[in-house]
Amino acid sequence: MWLFLHKDYIMSQLFEIHPENPQPRLIGQAAGILRDGGVVVYPTDSCYAVGCLLDNKNGVERIYRLRNLAKGHHMSMMCSDLSSIAVYAKVDNRDYRLLKSMTPGPYTFILKSTNEVPRRFLHPKRKTIGVRVPDNNIAQALLAELNEPMMSTTLLLPGDTFPLNDAQEIQERVKSAVDLVIDGGACGLEETSVISLEEPEVLVIREGKGDTSLLQ
Repeated sequence: MWLFLHKDYIMSQLFEIHPENPQPRLIGQAAGILRDGGVVVYPTDSCYAVGCLLDNKNGVERIYRLRNLAKGHHMSMMCSDLSSIAVYAKVDNRDYRLLKSMTPGPYTFILKSTNEVPRRFLHPKRKTIGVRVPDNNIAQALLAELNEPMMSTTLLLPGDTFPLNDAQEIQERVKSAVDLVIDGGACGLEETSVISLEEPEVLVIREGKGDTSLLQ
């Protein structure tokens, strides 16, 4: 007798990756899933996030459906370092000094974009992009293996007040909506602080995990 499973009962893969010393083999497999068009949940220095590669239009649409996001909601670009940011965002001397002092860390910076950013990720009027450099060993190892940024957003599911923080619960909740959940242990429930650098004045758009007291 054949047993047919409804797609809602199909689970994503789950990799247990050490938070301090990520296993290169598993990081390589996770990067392969992303390169093959996959969507991955992974830990950051603020909370769990869900992401895909920049050119993965279908992956972005899957993330929108998973989070029930309105069309036009902008995700952030997860970068490994300042040199990666400079490819996709316009960074002047003031911005560079600020970014250097606050990265890696739980901050999202709003910057004017370069032409390297696909149009669908830009604010339609201001042509800006949110960028960040996570202070998390697993996220950094994954970005290093990919050698390119990811488009990413907090894993905050519809109806939830806080992001999910347990990888097994995440796997049970998202089922087949993503291809992989990386279990890196608990990593927090608070989203990043958001800082706008698009105007001459530095503006704190959202107070989150990152300390912004020196910017006030």
